[in-house]
Amino acid sequence: MNDLPARSSERAPARSRRQQARLIGGVALGALGVAFAFVNLDEVEVNWIVGTWDTPLIIVIAISILVGAALGYVAARRRRPAD
Repeated sequence: MNDLPARSSERAPARSRRQQARLIGGVALGALGVAFAFVNLDEVEVNWIVGTWDTPLIIVIAISILVGAALGYVAARRRRPAD
């Protein structure tokens, strides 16, 4: 016998124009952030919460982007009504 599950003939619903625009915008902003980080490779003195160190600027930019994305994600999740 065939142990594989039967494939559903249903396809996932197509994304709306708004979802496609948000995806494209997110990818474009992400690419811009990565490009900006890679052209800033100099070392800078950063006053972190626990001390001050010379840190490559690309690390500072990457951490800033990640923290901003995480805060944006949390803020967006809080605004949505519970299902």
